[in-house]
Amino acid sequence: MAIVKVIEVIAASEKSFDDAVQKAVTEAAKTVKNIRSVYVKEMKAHVDGDRITSYAVNAKISFEKTN
Repeated sequence: MAIVKVIEVIAASEKSFDDAVQKAVTEAAKTVKNIRSVYVKEMKAHVDGDRITSYAVNAKISFEKTN
């Protein structure tokens, strides 16, 4: 039986929400193996005047624990 663990991470990007999610997964993959899914819990954009300056996500990353 597989054990699945979940970590919660926050990541940001100046490009897009998609890029912020990819950065979260890329950074988590440096120390976590067997990533199976990412669930975006929250999205937020920072605004300066009338322009979005950065995109941020709070994401849950699930990975399978191996022996």
